[in-house]
Amino acid sequence: MPKIEVRGLSKRYGRGLLSLTDANFSYEGNGAIGYLGPNGAGKTTTLKLLTGLLRPTEGWAWIDGIDVHKNPKHALADVGAVIETPEPYPTLTVQEAIELASEFRGGRVAEFAPLVRDLHQKLDLPPFSSRTGKLSKGQRQRVVIAAALVRDPSIIVLDEPTSGLDPKERILIRNLLNELKRDHLILMSSHLMQEVTDICDQVIFINQGKILLRDSVEAVGARFQTRAVEVEFAEPVAPEKMASLGSLAKGVTAMGPHRYHIGFDGSNSARADILVALMKIGPVLSYSSASLMLEDAYLALVGGGDASLSPTAPPN
Repeated sequence: MPKIEVRGLSKRYGRGLLSLTDANFSYEGNGAIGYLGPNGAGKTTTLKLLTGLLRPTEGWAWIDGIDVHKNPKHALADVGAVIETPEPYPTLTVQEAIELASEFRGGRVAEFAPLVRDLHQKLDLPPFSSRTGKLSKGQRQRVVIAAALVRDPSIIVLDEPTSGLDPKERILIRNLLNELKRDHLILMSSHLMQEVTDICDQVIFINQGKILLRDSVEAVGARFQTRAVEVEFAEPVAPEKMASLGSLAKGVTAMGPHRYHIGFDGSNSARADILVALMKIGPVLSYSSASLMLEDAYLALVGGGDASLSPTAPPN
C-alpha cells in the first residue's frame, strides 16, 4: 500500500530562518490529505522536502519506506508531483508535453496511451496538437497535472492544484481527485477551505513552520463548533419578529429582508431549538452554519478567530 512518512523534518534557510520545524506525520493506504495553512506557513517547503527538491536541515522523509534523500530515484519512482507552478515548454504540443513527462520517467508512450486519452477527457484539455505556449494559464496548469499523472502513480503530491483556476476548472480538478483518491494516496496543500472540505478525508494544519493539528476532517468537525448560523426565509421577515427567539439567540444581524445571521451558544440542542422557533416565524428555505467547519478550525488554530469559534478539545 502507498505510504508517506516524515519524522522530525526541519528546514532552515541561512543562519536563522526556520521554514519548517520538526514536522511529523505518516499516512498509509488510499485517500486524500489536505495540508492547510496561510501563505508562508511551510506547506511548499514540506512538499519539496518530501519530493527531493530540497534537502532537510534535520529529519527524514520516506516514500513507501524508502529514504527520499538517500535513494530519490527509487523513492519517487511511483510518485506524481506538481510543486509550485511549473510550466510546459511553450514550443511543445499538448501531446508532446505529456509524452515527454512519461519518457522522463522511463515509460513508453504507447503503454500509457489509454490513460493519456482518459486524462485528456477528464481534464478537458485542448486538442493534442495545440501548442502549450498559446494556451491560457489554466489550460497549461491542467496539462502539467495530466503530465504528473500520466504513469498512474500510486502517490500524488500537489501544491495548490487549483490556484489561479476558474470555477469550471476547479470542478474538473475536484472531480478527478475525488475519483483518484479511491485507489491512490493524495497529499495536497491548499489554503482553500471549500476545496479541502470537498476532497480530503484527513487534514493537517500548519502555521509558521509548525504543524498544529492532524486529524480526520470528521474529527476536526467534532472538535471545533461554530457559534453562528444563517437562515433564509421564503418571504421577507421584519427584524422585530426575530425577537421571538428570546434567549436562544446571542445576537441577530439582518443580512437582507430574507436572511439573518444568528449567534448562539454552539450546542446542538440550541441549534435545533432555534430552527423550531424560526419555522414559527416564517417558511425557512435554508438553515446552516455561518461558516465552513474547516474555516472555524483554521481561524481558531492559525489566528484571527472570534467568539463564534469554540474548540471542543485542545489541538494535538
